[in-house]
Amino acid sequence: MIRCPECSAEIDVDEDEVEEGEILSCPECECELEVSQTHPVHLNLISDEDEEDDEDDEEEAGENGDLVDEDEEEDEEDDEE
Repeated sequence: MIRCPECSAEIDVDEDEVEEGEILSCPECECELEVSQTHPVHLNLISDEDEEDDEDDEEEAGENGDLVDEDEEEDEEDDEE
């Protein structure tokens, strides 16, 4: 038994049945936890803020996937006219 780092709920995890990098959910608070170590099992909380940051970065990506500075984007639009 290990405890959820978010809500301290007990989670039944068998170290022989999980792999490093595996994503688990807490049955109490439903947060996502990544297995960072298997012997003994250690879980890291996957924060929602990281996922939101990734989504923001994707929205700001240019045509080739590079992040585009808003000023550069305006300049490109001016050049097209």
